[in-house]
This record gives sequence, structure tokens and C-alpha cells, in this order.
Amino acid sequence: MEIMTVLFYFFAFLTALSGLLVITARNPVLSVFFLILAFFNSAALMLLIGAEYIAMTLVIVYVGAVAVLFLFVVMMMNINTAELRQGFLRYLPLGIIVGGLLLVELYLVIEVAKPLVGHEQYIGALTPAATAVTNTQALGLILYTQYAYAFQVSGLVLLVAMIGAIVLTLRKREGVRKQNIAKQNNRKRSDSIELKDIPTGQGA
Repeated sequence: MEIMTVLFYFFAFLTALSGLLVITARNPVLSVFFLILAFFNSAALMLLIGAEYIAMTLVIVYVGAVAVLFLFVVMMMNINTAELRQGFLRYLPLGIIVGGLLLVELYLVIEVAKPLVGHEQYIGALTPAATAVTNTQALGLILYTQYAYAFQVSGLVLLVAMIGAIVLTLRKREGVRKQNIAKQNNRKRSDSIELKDIPTGQGA
């Protein structure tokens, strides 16, 4: 067995294991750490197939930004693990149904892809040779041509996730003085300045 095959099975096993621990860990903070581990192992798998740009994107964007954002949100929300476990048991049947639908979809995708096996020459004729373009150039050609709309939709999903994180962490606190720009702009001279006529010798 070649070393590349051994490394593939090693990182693939760690990716699957860390993904399983993400949804089974009782502590949400540990779930985020296992998610970061899954991202690192996925980046290692991308390096094995020569997609170094995607590997670096996983580390820089997902680990350096998205996972850290998840970690901050989880720590600031102060989630009660007891209530979280109750909610898990409550929605377990729905989760099983959704997971079953995803498995059926994966099976259908595999069945549809089976007739394409053996026709690599027709598929390869539509795309340039792997040695003709770099990974970054090939990814850009695919993203901004064939998957341009999906790429825009993914940007909207990230925008909604950012807004959701802001809403979840926004807290209203009493007794905190805040600046009201409209009130400051609409104030009158009589509301802010008062002239006092103090007789001579009575000033403090």
C-alpha cells in the first residue's frame, strides 16, 4: 500500500470521526473545536489531491474566520447544556427523517452518476487539461461561469448567518447611556444653554 493511500485513509477517518464528535459532544465549545479539527483534516485531504488553493482557503477562511466566529457566538450565548440535551431529544425524530432524506438523495446522485463511468473522454473534452491551468485559475473559471448563481447564493447565506450571529448576541441592558444622533441634531439652543445672571460678589 502506498504512503498516499495510507494518508488518505488516515485523514478521511479523522475527518469522519471529528464530524461525528461535532454533533455528539455535549459541550458546544468542544463541538466547535472538533469542527476546526474536521476543517484541518479536510484541508489535508485537499493537499493530497493537489488542490492546495482549496486547502489554504479551508484553513484561512473556515478555521481563521468562520470557526472563530462560531466559537465567539457559542461562548457569548452561554448555552445551557441541560436545555440543549432536552431539545436534542425533542427534535431527534425530525433529525432522523432529514438524515434519511439526505441518504436517499446521495443514493440517487450515485445512481445517476453510474452511466457516466467510462465516458471520461467526453467529460474531459469540455474542460481544459489539468496541466494547462493552475488550480486557482480552474476554480475561478468554474465559480464565475458554471456556478456563478450558486456562488452568489452562498454569499447571501453567509450574509444571513452574519446577521443571525449579531441578532443572537445583541443584548439590551438597562442603565446604559447611548448616543442619540437624531435627538442631538434636533435640539434647540434653549435646551442646551442657560444663561445665569449672578449678582456681583455672590458667585461661588
